[in-house]
Amino acid sequence: MAVEAYLGWEPRQELRYELVNGSVYAMTGGTVPHNDIAINLLTALRPHVRAQGCRVNIADVKVQVTPSKYRYPDLVVSCDDRGQTAVKAIQFPKLVVEVLSAGTEARDRGEKFQEYRTMPSLEEYVLISSTQVNVEIYRRGEGRLWLYTAYQSSDMLPLESLSFELPIALVYEGVVFDNEDSV
Repeated sequence: MAVEAYLGWEPRQELRYELVNGSVYAMTGGTVPHNDIAINLLTALRPHVRAQGCRVNIADVKVQVTPSKYRYPDLVVSCDDRGQTAVKAIQFPKLVVEVLSAGTEARDRGEKFQEYRTMPSLEEYVLISSTQVNVEIYRRGEGRLWLYTAYQSSDMLPLESLSFELPIALVYEGVVFDNEDSV
């Protein structure tokens, strides 16, 4: 499918679809823990991000990775002036967050990260597990170097690209994992 056709067709669909080099792929629905995590992060970030003149969007907003690739991250922050009036897609993300599920984890860690890291504006790529307390961050280093850090339940989560940090426990507040009590 051509990009122009995709951009006209996709908003009229019941499901969300990603475009990758002319092929469209339906996005699956998330679980309750997946949604709770995304909402917790959005709620914590929004006041800080807006005060910096940035925008934060979740789930239903596309990121234009390349002229022929459009992806739906779980959360995206853009601080680029060129993105403040975006209507169809975010083009200059500073931070991208994916909440991992069994069905998306391999793609989020592999193909999507490979694509996202080609975007010069991207400074951090965050992966948050929806089945256990575990957060991983990839931060842009020198050249093509990406630095990896894993965080556990008692840690603070530093989002260096936004000069912001929050307790991991806040990200997982009220989240109930399968066969477990809430965190």
